[in-house]
Amino acid sequence: MVAQSPQSGKILVVDDSPDNVFLIKTILEGEGYTVSTAEDGFSALAQLQASPCDLVLLDLMMPGMDGYEVTRRVRGEMKLQQYIPILLITAHDAPNVAHGLDLGADDFIRKPVTMDELLARVRSLLRLKHSMDERDEIARQREDFVSRLTHDLRTPLVAADRMLALFQQGALGDLSPQMYEVITIMARSNINLLTMVNTLLEVYRFEAGRKTLAFQPVNLSQLLDEVVGELTPLAQEKRLAMNRDFGDVSIKSIVSGDRLELHRLFTNLIGNAIKFTASGSVTVRIKTVTISPQTDFADSSLSPTHSNYINVEIADTGPGIPLEEQATLFERFRQGNHKITGSGLGLYLSRRIVEAHQGNIIVNSDIGKGSVFTVSLPVKI
Repeated sequence: MVAQSPQSGKILVVDDSPDNVFLIKTILEGEGYTVSTAEDGFSALAQLQASPCDLVLLDLMMPGMDGYEVTRRVRGEMKLQQYIPILLITAHDAPNVAHGLDLGADDFIRKPVTMDELLARVRSLLRLKHSMDERDEIARQREDFVSRLTHDLRTPLVAADRMLALFQQGALGDLSPQMYEVITIMARSNINLLTMVNTLLEVYRFEAGRKTLAFQPVNLSQLLDEVVGELTPLAQEKRLAMNRDFGDVSIKSIVSGDRLELHRLFTNLIGNAIKFTASGSVTVRIKTVTISPQTDFADSSLSPTHSNYINVEIADTGPGIPLEEQATLFERFRQGNHKITGSGLGLYLSRRIVEAHQGNIIVNSDIGKGSVFTVSLPVKI
């Protein structure tokens, strides 16, 4: 055996056999690793929640909660900030090791454990952990850079917007018709760019976990009345009909949410409907939806933690969205094949806002018949 230099890393050993724990702990500590132990799956999950480690050595067959269930919960339910590799430890006759790998484990080792093989697999998984941490750190630095850059870009754009407004108002002298037209085009382009920068900034705030929502009771019918009123002039410019269909749910349309973010959400969706509709109408509807306890949530887009939802539908008579585009419509920087410019971030940001409110957003569209975007939000009890 080739001698190795002392290693660093925090390792959690989970096994219901004191003898196995003692052997593995002795080997790892002899190499310089920091080792903590847990005798069952429940205590292992509690330790990981309280103090995440760099690697988990997990016995597959344990009473109470086996290694399969621990792996499933670590990969599926626990919201850990960093990835933690899992090394399964199994006896020769343990069934279906592949199932543990399918659940998210990274490697396995069979009993009786040999020192050389154990240390080799530990070093391999810690290298994997180190590489993933470096990747995540680079991604965070990139997001921080874009966030700072985007924030800094807003200052000159806002200043330009103020100056162009002064020109349009005649505060700096009379403008010839040609100059007024040029200034108007410049102002419109500047506003479009400022909107894109603001959207990009909001996206990175969500992705960096720096977005704090102020939840309060929000009356959706009142909020939608405001948004529709603000955007109606845009529809009138295109000779589109703006329709409200709130039915009799206005007194029930209370959700718990961040009013500013919900205003941003529906301004974006209704604004998009107006932008992409050349003729006809844009209709905003509110409906209540009740989910029964028998609903198969594996196939449902709504959360089983709520039973009553408000559905807001934004329907337009635009050209429609091809089926192949609908699947990726809410992803970052996804633009359709339309000829209208955009950042490709508006619908992605809309999805992030809806998900932050424990809701869901979907689209149904037919070519030549228009599109319907449906936002489902849980009713405030």
